Amino acid sequence: GKHWTVNEVRALIRIWSDKNIQQQLEGTVRNKRIFEQVAARLQKFGIDRDWKQCRTKYKNLKHEYKSVKSAQDSGSTSKSMKFFNELDAILGHCTMEQARKSDN
Repeated sequence: GKHWTVNEVRALIRIWSDKNIQQQLEGTVRNKRIFEQVAARLQKFGIDRDWKQCRTKYKNLKHEYKSVKSAQDSGSTSKSMKFFNELDAILGHCTMEQARKSDN
């Protein structure tokens, strides 16, 4: 598909940062319906992406975030990514929760 612009990614992250969307995403793997909602909300910003594109972008961002995060946790500062802070605001808390659970 065509490349996501910075504005498109920002809009996707803005929708993703909605607590309601986050709760739905955390609770399920079969998330087509959630991404259909996300795509519909992007449309309101004038962004034309289907649910598959949204899901793929979401997965890629999440994966990239996790690899940067784990690099940072191991003391490396060489890895970075655009939108890290925005994603950290969304994902930082759940990864901390999970980390705490696995420590106990």
